[in-house]
Amino acid sequence: MRAFNRALTVTGSLAAALAVAGLAASPAIAATTLGSGHVDVLDAEWDGADLHLHVHDEETATEYEPADVTLSVPAAAKVANPGYGFLGSGSQIWLLPDNEAVAESRGVLFPGISTEHLTTGVFANNAVTYRLVSATRNGATTEDFSIYAGSGSRWFDSNTGITTFKSRSFGVATHNHANWAFEEAGTYRLTFRVQGTVNGAVESATETYTVVVSS
Repeated sequence: MRAFNRALTVTGSLAAALAVAGLAASPAIAATTLGSGHVDVLDAEWDGADLHLHVHDEETATEYEPADVTLSVPAAAKVANPGYGFLGSGSQIWLLPDNEAVAESRGVLFPGISTEHLTTGVFANNAVTYRLVSATRNGATTEDFSIYAGSGSRWFDSNTGITTFKSRSFGVATHNHANWAFEEAGTYRLTFRVQGTVNGAVESATETYTVVVSS
């Protein structure tokens, strides 16, 4: 390796060192945006000692840390409000549907909730619980997010005025889909926890997901 020119000033040396340090501190993996296709947004895994939450892109068989992913909800996701009371009074909502063919036709995400990487005989009752810990939109607590199945059967609801629809149990080794609904455009930060009991001890993992809903 060729040595630096010794005529470099002290100030220049510091600047060079800082520049190198800055490069070293840069994230090794750039953030990824996922905006279409089959993606298990909540994907639980057990490594024998700890629970983990990942984002699993079924299209490319790629697994991501939630902090490294932005989920994009385009304007094409807007549909007429089906009129369920928990979806607010707006005429439209942004919907990531529970039907893969519909999601493909609109070019939007088909979001899943997965426990298929958890094997039977590990967790008590062969089940784990997903909890919606918090939800914000543009930095403020929001009531504009929910997940529901079928004709308005709520699984999760960010409404802070209620204590229900914050958690739901799922059997291990299962794959689940429901409608993800957003009532306003903006940047959402959704914090979820997965929890289960192993040999009498409660195990859990908590992650925050970024969702950008475009107007």
